[in-house]
Amino acid sequence: MEFKILHEDSCTSGRQGLLSTPHGEVETPLFMPVATMGTVKTMDNVDLEKQGAKALISNAFLLYLRPGLDIIHSAGGLHKFMNWPHVLFKYSGGFQMIRRDFLKSADMNSVKFKSPFDGQVHELTPEKNMEIQLALGGDIIMALDDCPPAGAAYSNVQASLERTLDWAKRCKIYFDEHAGDKKVGLFGIVQGGIHQDLRGSCIEKLTNLDFNGYGIGGLSIGEAKSDMYRTLEFTIPKLPADKVRYLMGVGSPEDLLKSIALGVDVFDSVFPTRNARHSTIYTAQGKINIGRSTYRSDQSPLDKECKCYTCENHSRAYVNHLLKQKEPLGIRLTTLHNLHFLMELVRQARTALVEDEFERFKECFLDEYESDRD
Repeated sequence: MEFKILHEDSCTSGRQGLLSTPHGEVETPLFMPVATMGTVKTMDNVDLEKQGAKALISNAFLLYLRPGLDIIHSAGGLHKFMNWPHVLFKYSGGFQMIRRDFLKSADMNSVKFKSPFDGQVHELTPEKNMEIQLALGGDIIMALDDCPPAGAAYSNVQASLERTLDWAKRCKIYFDEHAGDKKVGLFGIVQGGIHQDLRGSCIEKLTNLDFNGYGIGGLSIGEAKSDMYRTLEFTIPKLPADKVRYLMGVGSPEDLLKSIALGVDVFDSVFPTRNARHSTIYTAQGKINIGRSTYRSDQSPLDKECKCYTCENHSRAYVNHLLKQKEPLGIRLTTLHNLHFLMELVRQARTALVEDEFERFKECFLDEYESDRD
């Protein structure tokens, strides 16, 4: 894995770069659709490629549970199992610790999860997690981390951070001993809640381990937006300038642009696909709920400025009808649109960075975009 910064914006901390992996090169800033179980819901690979997707992220621990390592290994690894020829990130599954119905217990040695499929309890150590991720195959894998819930007490965030740092060290040791010639990158994950002292300590200790890149975890999970941005403003400048900065789980249009301005390189989020399944779509003027009766006879496209398949071929009235009738095509069309909207937004952001026009581009977009318009 190699990362090069090709251009730094003159007015913001935004930068345009190139991430090279065995499965191709991707330009940054980059938005990755989430393929949790090896698929982006309702989309096939042709759909994703047409929207410009060059990288996906899957959940290694959930894939370990279903369909299992033996099946994926017999296919030749996750890339071949999915028939996905491009870049593939894998997440450890540590985020499931935030779900109290999923988590059984955690200590310095391991975390115990209850399977959402059959209720069986599985113990996951950092070493076991690395074994799973390396067996699945991929381009970039993530160290096992402990993500505390929003609003957790300082002492609880501190304890979770101690686990994250211990697990990161153990992941790195196992990775260095077993990755061999797999040509895969390993990212550490910065935790610490919204507490600057904990974030700072985490960054110092993680960077001493010299990971290939760094995820910024534990944000956009329920904290106030002001706290998220304040934490990012503190965190990002302390990360190595020559390594990938990956803001995990953030993907609304306004958050993408504001975070790019702060220097984030990579994003992933279920927001576009989850919103699509709940009839919420992005437009240049903000979000709308296309399932509302307001749009029952509206023959205009979802967004007159959009060039996606849905907007070029179908009306708001038709999509509204499909959703009302619970036709699967309705969700497919809204998902196509939302993914295209975000992928195009990030593509335009990259162009604006190269042209030193990013601040103007960001402000023009945000002036028109009114979140929660409905």
